[in-house]
Amino acid sequence: MPYKEPNIEKLYYSMGEVTKMFDVNASQIRFYEREFDILKPKKNKKGNRYFRPEDIDNLKTIFSLVKDKGYTLQGARDYMKTNKKEIQDNQSIINSLEKIKAFLTDVRESL
Repeated sequence: MPYKEPNIEKLYYSMGEVTKMFDVNASQIRFYEREFDILKPKKNKKGNRYFRPEDIDNLKTIFSLVKDKGYTLQGARDYMKTNKKEIQDNQSIINSLEKIKAFLTDVRESL
């Protein structure tokens, strides 16, 4: 069985990495940061934002509600406040499915 390096999760993601993940401009990320008080990236002395994995999960939820399901910003805010547990459960399921998909893709490519 060949050795496979484990995926190492980062503690912080820069603004550039986050914009590439979501394929959006930095201004849209900053806008969502102002609109949703759940997003609180760390900032260094220069003001550069560093997002934690929790922030990335929250952004995924926000983009899912606004872009995919068609919620307004106020509707997404209200939904996130009232359904926190459901959102966390759904996000963990989505993350697990994405990992399984990546694993199966790797298996298919190695055949």
